[in-house]
Amino acid sequence: MKNIFRFLFVVVCLFTTTVPLHAQWVKIININGLGTGFAVSGTNLFAGSYGGGVFLSTNNGTSWTAKSSGLTDSSVAPLVVSGTNLFAGTNKGGGVFLSTNNGTSWTAVNSGLTNLYIRTLAVSGTNLFAGTDGGGVFLSTNNGTSWSAVNTGLTDTYVNMLLISGTNLFAGTDGDGVFLSTNNGTSWSAANTGITKEYIRALAISGTKLFAGTTGDGVFLSTNNGTSWTAVNTGLTNTYVWPLAVSGTNLFAGTDGNGVFLSTNNGTSWSTVNTGLGNTNVWSLAVVGTYLFAGTDTNIYRRPLSEMATSVNRLPTDLPSHFSLDQNYPNPFNPSTTISFSLPTKAFVSLKVYDALGREVSTVLSEELVAGSYSRQWNAASLPSGIYFYRLQAGSFTETKKLVLLK
Repeated sequence: MKNIFRFLFVVVCLFTTTVPLHAQWVKIININGLGTGFAVSGTNLFAGSYGGGVFLSTNNGTSWTAKSSGLTDSSVAPLVVSGTNLFAGTNKGGGVFLSTNNGTSWTAVNSGLTNLYIRTLAVSGTNLFAGTDGGGVFLSTNNGTSWSAVNTGLTDTYVNMLLISGTNLFAGTDGDGVFLSTNNGTSWSAANTGITKEYIRALAISGTKLFAGTTGDGVFLSTNNGTSWTAVNTGLTNTYVWPLAVSGTNLFAGTDGNGVFLSTNNGTSWSTVNTGLGNTNVWSLAVVGTYLFAGTDTNIYRRPLSEMATSVNRLPTDLPSHFSLDQNYPNPFNPSTTISFSLPTKAFVSLKVYDALGREVSTVLSEELVAGSYSRQWNAASLPSGIYFYRLQAGSFTETKKLVLLK
């Protein structure tokens, strides 16, 4: 078996830190083992663990409760949300599990899934994809009730990462680089020109920019859906990149031994953001609301995004004269859109997104900001197509606008 993709698995020993530290990472729980992943559904944050199943936090990771009833394989790797469904992939042969009640109970959904060692999961509308450890990619169109292999043209069946962008499905493999499918996995083609290290550990997208993290040659950028790639590593002193995470125009990379790096210019240059990070072997990153979470091989850490990467303000001589909320752009969108707003005075700002039934699905922003003009990018990759509403509250000002997610 090839090198197994190292995941940040969370076994909660429930050591929590309640005293905030200024301008640095804060350790929020002890963990045991390596693992991946987080998934977000409204105000619920889920984490998979190696040997401990799934855990749920409803307070941005400050405390956790076990949610593993029915999980016959407790080595949970990826987690994804599709509407009210939560899917967990396991890496010791248990396959995929489904929960329809926020992890309170789970059922196996593996019919047709001939490889039960799951490395990655991805959702696009009603399509659920699973990348496996030697069996390639599988597709389910009925919430895991049945699966079929979709591997034509995929020359490497060890799939570490799946990423969906519009009608494009990208697969990062364990030796043959990146593959692209434009027909839901029915056929694949290599998309590797310019990539010099084809062990792909991470994929991320920001607008039209696609990033790939490799084992040994750092980060690569493609602006043409993988047709060609260029290395973007200036300042990246460790080129063993495991996770990537995007927040607006900010790109974060986790490395094997040198912590977290930040680029604010699409990888043209990088700098470390490691203050307070007690362990620099970073296997997982996740942007959740206004925080960046980092999983290491001993702990999980949390840090406000505003400490590392701030919004773009107008100059003080061009301050807004009134509160305003702009229409998101683009609209319709898939899967990311930008929401802009203006503040004439300092205010505590809450920017949230709701579905058509009025249920909160995302907190985009919740913090105090000085006067100025701001923009935030919202990524709805885990949500189904439909009409949503975003609401800005700043002091006594409240405004709501409609946006359309079209996948």
